[in-house]
Amino acid sequence: MGRNLPFIDFQWTGSWVKRKFRLRRSSDFKRVRQTGKAYTHPFVVLNVLPNEEGQLRVGITASKAVGSAVDRNRAKRRLRAVLDRLLPNVQPGWDVVLIARKPVLTADFEDLTQAVLGLLRQAHLIGKSGTVFDDRA
Repeated sequence: MGRNLPFIDFQWTGSWVKRKFRLRRSSDFKRVRQTGKAYTHPFVVLNVLPNEEGQLRVGITASKAVGSAVDRNRAKRRLRAVLDRLLPNVQPGWDVVLIARKPVLTADFEDLTQAVLGLLRQAHLIGKSGTVFDDRA
């Protein structure tokens, strides 16, 4: 628990992404999954696809492989809590889908944060120091 993320403010904002910035329709999730690029980690899968709107849109899902409905909702809540802190540093203009995997339920919150942060860096949606990359088309 001694790891630091200096550029991330760890005060909970009490909010999640506004409705118009969420991916909600099944067709949106399917489009990002089928035509976007995927980055994997044992805790989570990140799918990204550029969008024409110029705004960041986010969706989180957990399949039945994660567990019961209670477990799936817990997994999604944990991922929302991680993203709530990271979203101000994420480059706009992308559709992002996070897919929870079963280990997300038992992972330490700090490890989960590092995993999602690493995937966002791998996708070039966030810089090493928290700055946004502008080199992606």
